[in-house]
Amino acid sequence: MTYARLLTRMGYDMMALGAEASGVVALRMLKLAAGGQAAAAEAQLMVAEKIQAAAEVQAQAWGDALAGRGHLTPRRATALYRRKVRANRRRLAKP
Repeated sequence: MTYARLLTRMGYDMMALGAEASGVVALRMLKLAAGGQAAAAEAQLMVAEKIQAAAEVQAQAWGDALAGRGHLTPRRATALYRRKVRANRRRLAKP
């Protein structure tokens, strides 16, 4: 894959992540706005998930760097975050 193609693909992946994440933010805000126990649990889960995802990306990045695959880190990090965002969208969209 050429460098220009890699950059184009990375740009698409980042744009898709942004669009998906904004949808999850909207779903999450609806849940938080409703208040109650569910909102409190969602707020705690949100923070815990963000910490866990950041730790996973950091471990993945170190592994890539130590294995000489540092050039794959941005794409793999974006893919990991997109998986997490999709899982949140599925969970939050359930009635």
